[in-house]
Amino acid sequence: MPDARWDAVRKGMRRRRRLLAQALRPPVPRAETLPAIPAQPGPRDEGPPLEPAPRLVPDPVFLLSSVRSGSTLLRVLLNSHPEVRAPHEMHLRTLHVRLDRDFSYQAMRELGLDREELEHMLWDRVLHHARCRGDGDGYGGPPVVVDKTPANTLMWPRLHRAWPQARYIFLLRHPAAVVESLTARRTDPDVAEIHHEVLGYAEELERAMAALTGVTVRYEDLTASPERETRRICAHLGIDWTPAMLDYGAGDHGTFRPHIGDWSETIRSGRIQPARAPKDTTALPPRLRELAASWGYR
Repeated sequence: MPDARWDAVRKGMRRRRRLLAQALRPPVPRAETLPAIPAQPGPRDEGPPLEPAPRLVPDPVFLLSSVRSGSTLLRVLLNSHPEVRAPHEMHLRTLHVRLDRDFSYQAMRELGLDREELEHMLWDRVLHHARCRGDGDGYGGPPVVVDKTPANTLMWPRLHRAWPQARYIFLLRHPAAVVESLTARRTDPDVAEIHHEVLGYAEELERAMAALTGVTVRYEDLTASPERETRRICAHLGIDWTPAMLDYGAGDHGTFRPHIGDWSETIRSGRIQPARAPKDTTALPPRLRELAASWGYR
């Protein structure tokens, strides 16, 4: 056999052994042993941007807020509406896709997908599952699904990329009240660190409200005039208001526990209770005072 043909045979055998070794490689370690992958900015492969894949939930509703701003209360009010499914915090940004072979990127690219879009498809499927869960065939569910995870506020540009038709509710609370709530929740709290955390949420909320179309609600107004505020939200979502929204204690909203929402006795009471006014607004850093004033707080 000519040398050139032998070389081709040997090259083909080496490639076959390499591919066989890759196929037999031990599975990837369990997720808890893997290094963290940052959720923002989103993972991108080399090459031009790709068109989003079709969504099972084309227009989800994202409730953007700071932590400790009453988002769990608004969630259960919304979840009391028969046309709305508002589950516990979903933490979509912590769900990642891994491509573990050199050729995986090429294979997905041929389908018009990169890793960011694969993650968006995963997130979309989770929202669809949350909407349809408990509805028999798994294809029904109410028309509106809401994700109220506060950390979504820190990655709103990626949500907008994933769902260009998404709808938004912006929930505000006096920054001084947020600071006091966080301080009361933590052992040996670092007030400067808490100020920095609250400012991060407030700045991103400000950017989101300037860039996105949505309805803005203040927690204090929601607790003082729940019918008026929930009517405004229903009008934004294109659904009829129902008095059932004000009696969230009569419904099943899942378990109230840490890391997926508020779990305090206040929310467990099943009653809308007045918002606590902050005890001291003078201790806020200047930028937080400025934002509070721009949101209508005196």
